[in-house]
Amino acid sequence: MDVFGLDIGGSGIKGAPVDMKTGKFTADRVRIKTPQPATPESIVQTAVEVVRQSGWDGPVGCGFPAVIKEGVVQTAANIDAANVGFNLQKGLESELGNPVRIVNDADAAGLAEMRWGAGRGVGSLVLMLTLGTGIGTALFIGGRLVPNSELGHIEIRGDDAEHRASDGARKRDDLGWKEYAERLDEYVTTIERLLWPDLIIVGGGISKKSEKFLPHLTARTEIVPAQMQNNAGISGAALAAATEPAETPVTASDR
Repeated sequence: MDVFGLDIGGSGIKGAPVDMKTGKFTADRVRIKTPQPATPESIVQTAVEVVRQSGWDGPVGCGFPAVIKEGVVQTAANIDAANVGFNLQKGLESELGNPVRIVNDADAAGLAEMRWGAGRGVGSLVLMLTLGTGIGTALFIGGRLVPNSELGHIEIRGDDAEHRASDGARKRDDLGWKEYAERLDEYVTTIERLLWPDLIIVGGGISKKSEKFLPHLTARTEIVPAQMQNNAGISGAALAAATEPAETPVTASDR
């Protein structure tokens, strides 16, 4: 069974049909630059164009960088504020004529890692971190997603954590890898004191260079790089559309 996955980001909107058994794309990915300004209407039109260029006609899952409640955008930390209050699910469904499920983009990436990647078969407390412009988080307890965790916004030294420890902060402040690791380590150890996770998965584009900063971390929790890399957002969004919200992506048979 295939489901189409969409990943809406600040720089690009991309999508592909995904095999639900393997998490792999069954056709080439289509990517179109995110329109500027990224108004709700322009985002919908661009996302619809991605789906149509793929020739897809069927259910769609969509990851979006915000807290999502019943298809409605609730926050705008790293997106155009005009999207707050917009029912993205209804907007896409009315244009596509097919069922759509919207999830937080970090939750989508976490779902993919738990089903097909670094979290496969892990049934304890798992935290997924997506390090990019900000810090996205996905929290899993016994394999079940706790949706819309916004742990990238906890306070560190009087500032939003993602303003200090995201990949965007590393680039903005021109940090070396060891300097960046010190900031990330402070964030991770703060999370440890709050949640005591059993596994932390580090995703986002920076995970491709994990060997440059993960060895410098001192946290007691096992920390591993994500395995799905750039496919995680699309594959996880498709998985969200293929499963009921209460279902778990990890089962005993996955071990």
